[in-house]
Amino acid sequence: MTLAEKQQRLIDDFLIIPDPQERLAAVVAHATRAPALDPAGRIDANHVPGCVSTVWLVVELDPVTRRLRVRADAESPLVKGLVALICELHDDTDPADAATFQPELLEKLHLAQNLSPTRRAGLLAVQKRIKEKAERLKG
Repeated sequence: MTLAEKQQRLIDDFLIIPDPQERLAAVVAHATRAPALDPAGRIDANHVPGCVSTVWLVVELDPVTRRLRVRADAESPLVKGLVALICELHDDTDPADAATFQPELLEKLHLAQNLSPTRRAGLLAVQKRIKEKAERLKG
């Protein structure tokens, strides 16, 4: 499945919820089902600067499938939910696709406009880090 297809599937899944605030709550609740980042991933090298809440992001290449493995954690439940959604979008995708893809997930779900400018900047920092890592990992 391409990133564009994954993005559309996530949009379709969450747009079933008509109210943006309820949708945001569902995104946060959805993150509780995501696997937790193990303590070894919570290191300075994985810290994403520019986020209001502390965010750790791990982007690796699966040696067998040659696809991205993307995991994250955050101190804030709201940020954890939003970052988990971004990770779900990029996980198990081709690095070359991830390096060039321009996600519109938060905008199409009408979540970005309900976030403070500093939270939006932090989420952009997460997306930028994924793109940078994908660029380095593409073969």
